[in-house]
Amino acid sequence: MTEERPARRRAAPTRQIARRFEAELSAPVAAAGTRIRNVRQISDRVAMGRALWRELVIGFAYQLGDLRLGFTQLAALYVLADGAITTTGELADQIGRSPSATSRLVDGLVGRRLVERHEEVEDRRQRTLHLTQRGHALLRVVDRGRADQFLTAVRPLPTPERAIVAMGVAALATHAISRRGRLIKAPRD
Repeated sequence: MTEERPARRRAAPTRQIARRFEAELSAPVAAAGTRIRNVRQISDRVAMGRALWRELVIGFAYQLGDLRLGFTQLAALYVLADGAITTTGELADQIGRSPSATSRLVDGLVGRRLVERHEEVEDRRQRTLHLTQRGHALLRVVDRGRADQFLTAVRPLPTPERAIVAMGVAALATHAISRRGRLIKAPRD
């Protein structure tokens, strides 16, 4: 009597995931997929992309250093960029920080003229936060720097592979889900 291996029991769900993945691919991506036959190969390719990810992260760190901006400050600016009226407490909740730490963070952003506090007419104790034009300009600089760095990495690829990357980025941008489970909407410029 032979014992069944655990790997065999896991094979069926893996095949189901692969079939579902393939069924959801757009026709051009599916046609290009003849070089990558299954989800495992895609996973392996993503893992090999660690060097690219490393370069992107290091480039991002350099850029934030040049701008004298911390990652949490940047996260706060992005939250405020959507234009929704936000209090320090709401911002703290959205970036996962305590209200007191967020208040200090906002003080620094106000001092740099990236964020403004506005007193509410109905409740003068309540302050809402708004991104300034300077804050919006700084985010455009960050976005442009990230796009330039990504394009520098993609440009050397052969044209068909650049097209696959472009389709993948477009699919991610179209269907990206936030960590809170909401569809991420493209910013309006």
